[in-house]
Amino acid sequence: MLRRFLILALALVTALTGFAFAEEAEAAGAGVVVLYTNDVHCAIDANIGYAGVAAYKAAYEKAGYDVLLVDCGDAVQGAAVGTLSTGEYIIDIMNEVGYDVATIGNHEFDYGVDRFNELVEMADFPYVSANFTDLDGNTILPPYVVLEAGGYSIAFVGASTPETFSKSTPTYFQDEEGNFIYSFCGGNDGADLYAAVQSAVDDARAEGVDYVVVLSHLGTEASSVPFTSSDLIANTNGIDVVLDGHSHSVWEMELEQNKDGEDVVMSSTGTQLTALGSLTIDAEGNLTTQLHTESIFQDDDTAAFIDSIEAEYADTLATVVASSDVDLTIYDPTATDADGNPVRIIRSQETNLGDLCADAYRAISGADIAFVNGGGIRDSIPAGDITYEQIIAVHPFGNALCVVEATGQEILDALEMSVRHVPEETGGFLQVSGLTFEVNMSVDSTVVTDDADMFVEITGDRRVQNVLVNGEPIDPEATYTVASHNYLLKSGGDGYTMFMDNTLLQDEVMLDNQVLINYITDSLGGVVGEAYTDAYGEGRIAFVEE
Repeated sequence: MLRRFLILALALVTALTGFAFAEEAEAAGAGVVVLYTNDVHCAIDANIGYAGVAAYKAAYEKAGYDVLLVDCGDAVQGAAVGTLSTGEYIIDIMNEVGYDVATIGNHEFDYGVDRFNELVEMADFPYVSANFTDLDGNTILPPYVVLEAGGYSIAFVGASTPETFSKSTPTYFQDEEGNFIYSFCGGNDGADLYAAVQSAVDDARAEGVDYVVVLSHLGTEASSVPFTSSDLIANTNGIDVVLDGHSHSVWEMELEQNKDGEDVVMSSTGTQLTALGSLTIDAEGNLTTQLHTESIFQDDDTAAFIDSIEAEYADTLATVVASSDVDLTIYDPTATDADGNPVRIIRSQETNLGDLCADAYRAISGADIAFVNGGGIRDSIPAGDITYEQIIAVHPFGNALCVVEATGQEILDALEMSVRHVPEETGGFLQVSGLTFEVNMSVDSTVVTDDADMFVEITGDRRVQNVLVNGEPIDPEATYTVASHNYLLKSGGDGYTMFMDNTLLQDEVMLDNQVLINYITDSLGGVVGEAYTDAYGEGRIAFVEE
C-alpha cells in the first residue's frame, strides 16, 4: 500500500468569491477529503461554525472530491444549547451537516450513560470506540467502521481517553454498590489501551483496508501520559493517521513514529471550530492534513436550521440576571500564546472568576470552605450586564451544590491532588474559598492515583504548605464543612475520592448556575464589584520556591 506523506499541505485557496478548489482538484486528479472536527463544545455558530463546516463540505464536493466528515469527541457539552437540550440539539445539527462517523469524548457522558445511549441512537452516523468496554472486554460501540470513498477503503478506529472516569462523572460508570461496570482500558500503564486499539487496527487490516485513521480523544497534554495520542502511536503499528482531540491542541500536520519506526500523521484542530481540518488522499495515495480557519462562507440551509434551534430558547438566554463592574476571567489578561490566543489559567492558578464561583458555593451553603474545580468553570464574563446564557456558559454541566463533613487531613489531601500537575493545567485544579495556602514548586508531587486516575494516597513530601482556614492553621484532626458539587464530593470527579463516603449535610440543593446567580444577586446586591478587580484573584493560592 502506498504510504507517502507530503510535508507541505496541498494549497486549497479560499477567496471572497468562493472556494477555488476546482483547479487543484483537476491538477491532482481529485481524490478523497476527510474533514474533521474535535472539541466543538457546542460552538454551533462561533468561528467557522457548523454552517461553515457544511459550506466547506459542499465546496470540496463541487470541486470533485469524495468527502467524508468525522468528529473526534466533546461535541455535545459546553454551552446553553447543549445544556438545555441535554445534547439533543447538537446531534440534530450534526445530522443536518452530514457527519459520517464520530468517536466519543469524556464530555459525551456529561448527561449520564443512559442519555449518552439515547444520543447515540439519535445520531444518523455511528459512534466508534475500540476501548470503551464492559468488564468482560466486550466493546460497547463498534471499534471501527470501514467507509468507501474515492476508490479507497478507509477504516476509522475510535480511541477514547481512559481519563473519562475522572473527567466526566465517575458514578455514571458504576453500579449501585459503587463498582465500575465499564472500562476504558486504562490499566497496565497504558498497555491495555494500546492493545485494544491495536486489536481493532489489526482486524481492519485483515479486511484489506487501504488506510487506517484513528479518531482519537486522547490529547497530547503531559498530564494525560501514558494515554496521549503520541503514546498510542509509539506503541502500535498499522495506523496511517491520528486525528486527535481532548487537549484542544492545534497540530496542522505532525509526523510521529510508531513502534516500527514508521511515520504516522497526527493533526488536531484546537477547539470550538476555530479551525476545520482536512485530510486529503489524492489520486496517487498521498496523505496530507491541513487546517482551515476562514469563516466567511456559510451554508444557508444549515444556518437556517441552527437559527430555528436558537430561536427556541433565545428569550430565556437573553434574560439579564446581574451585572459586573469588572472583567471576570479564566484567562491570563496579559499573556497570549505563539498564535496570539489568550492563555487559559483557570486550571493552573487562581483567578477572580474562580474566586467568585468558590465564594458562591461557600456563601449559599454556609460551609467553612468551598472548592470548585477549574475544569467546571468554562467561560469568562466581561464587565457589563450578565445574562443567563453567560452564567450557563460558565457552569454548563448542571452540577448541584452539596456539603459534606471532612477532616483537615482530607482537605490537605484534596489540595495536594489539586496541584499535582502544576504548572501544567488540569481540570481538577481547585479554586477555593475560606482558605489560603502555598504551593512549594521545588517539591515534586508524590500523589498516587489508580488506573482510573482516582486518588489513592500520598507517598512522600507534600507541595502544599501553610494552609489557613479562615485565617487559622488547618487542624488535620478537626472536622470542617466543605461545599462543592455532586460531581466532586459524591461522584469522585477529577479523582477526588477522599470525600465520597463522608457525612452528607446538604445533598444537591441547587444547580451550580443558580448558585452563582443567587450569590451575585443576594449577597453582592446584583453587582460584582471591586472586591474581584484583580484578574489573578485575591491571593488565596501562592506559589513559592523553597
